[in-house]
Amino acid sequence: MQKPSPEVSDQLNSPSFLLPVEDTNFLLRDEMRAVRFALEYAKADLLLRDWGVRSTIIVFGSARVPSPERVESWKQTATRPNDAETQKMERQLRWYEAAREFGRIASERGGAKAPTDRWRDNVIATGGGPGIMEAANRGAHEAQAPTIGFNITLPHEQLPNRYTTPELTFRFHYFAMRKMHLAMRAKALVVFPGGFGTLDELFEVLTLRQTGKAPSVPIVMYDRSYWQRLLNLDALLEESMISPDDLQLFDYADSAEDIWRILIERGLETS
Repeated sequence: MQKPSPEVSDQLNSPSFLLPVEDTNFLLRDEMRAVRFALEYAKADLLLRDWGVRSTIIVFGSARVPSPERVESWKQTATRPNDAETQKMERQLRWYEAAREFGRIASERGGAKAPTDRWRDNVIATGGGPGIMEAANRGAHEAQAPTIGFNITLPHEQLPNRYTTPELTFRFHYFAMRKMHLAMRAKALVVFPGGFGTLDELFEVLTLRQTGKAPSVPIVMYDRSYWQRLLNLDALLEESMISPDDLQLFDYADSAEDIWRILIERGLETS
């Protein structure tokens, strides 16, 4: 290789001389947003294809739901917890354990562990964080199946949970692209109790189903009492904001086995 002449050192050190792929400042310009958006799509898509992931089961739910380890730590350090607080922790722990059990059941029975012509189906995928997401990934991990985490960059950085498959642990800047990857391979959606983020994801998928913009995939909401206490969907029906058929877009379940049974009855295909 020709040794550069000192006379052109200024030119060689100029940012304009960098290849575009090497120039982070260039890639982060506002005008390059469309390119960054495409890169976020392509990276996850190609790596999932490399792993043979053809379809997923998406599990949504709160990041704030405690793990068994966290509950045990709380019991040891809490000073005189009241009955209401204890009952809340125990109720949320049951949500965690149900998501964990479902992650295991779906991974063992859905095809994630047994690829067909290298393709894996019904791989558990979550937002990659703690709480319900961790629980579902944990169940899949305990079944020795691959499991996906679609993390998002937030002001308070969300760390991936330790149960996602490292090579299938992604991080997105754009919520829209993250949602697209969550939805585009999904053959089923399971929604555990959650807050604003879970509601946003639930209603976006329901809207896509209602408007025919997404395939007819089963949607199951875990813990009927929670969701019916939170959402008065009958009021929407009474005001003609939705049609009676819209209430058939989803089902309720109160156990991990019930979730799996409903998914199969609703047409989920397994390998």
